[in-house]
Amino acid sequence: MEQIWRFGEGSKSFRLPSFLLLSSSAFPRRRSALQRPSALTRYRLAATDHPADPRMVAFAAIPTPVLTSAAVAYGHYLSFMLCFGALLLERFLIRADPDRRTAITMVVVDVVYGIAALTLLLSGIARVLHFGQGTDFYTSNPLFWWKVGTYLAVGALSLYPTITYILWAIPLRKGELPKVSESLAGRLRLVLTVELAGFAVIPLMATLMARGVGLPAA
Repeated sequence: MEQIWRFGEGSKSFRLPSFLLLSSSAFPRRRSALQRPSALTRYRLAATDHPADPRMVAFAAIPTPVLTSAAVAYGHYLSFMLCFGALLLERFLIRADPDRRTAITMVVVDVVYGIAALTLLLSGIARVLHFGQGTDFYTSNPLFWWKVGTYLAVGALSLYPTITYILWAIPLRKGELPKVSESLAGRLRLVLTVELAGFAVIPLMATLMARGVGLPAA
């Protein structure tokens, strides 16, 4: 039923139907600069409407030593993958009398390999001394020393390709190409293959160590 609104009194009063009485919300006003909420207020309102993600809260609650240990372990694993990838790329690129682009690529890849190998060594020492399972867990396991010996052997073998690539840099700087015979390329392939085999064995020994293999009986 239509509502009737009365205005005035007595004979001067008049009536208007309710559909003509529009509320003020039908005519929104533009807020003035003083009525607008500040940026800080809007941020607080948004934070209230959208509470923090529980996963982010849990991440922020992780103790700093745990994060540091995880970062060192991550650097250790990443540097190992870089070493293996660099050796694999060198093994793929090596050939007799390489062109300039291939020779430069191999020199750069070997530099990456050297940096990754040094990072692998330093992060490994840090894990043994401070961020791993404890020094005794590693040093009392013969597999650990086999792993260290394999790494050192691979590092010693890598000196031959590294010195070769350093000698390549001399003619490359002069705009010349390095002279690589088929026999030299074959020796480099053999050394790189042995290095790849050594790096492939290291994760196996690490996996066995993590499961307690090699530890003396209690």
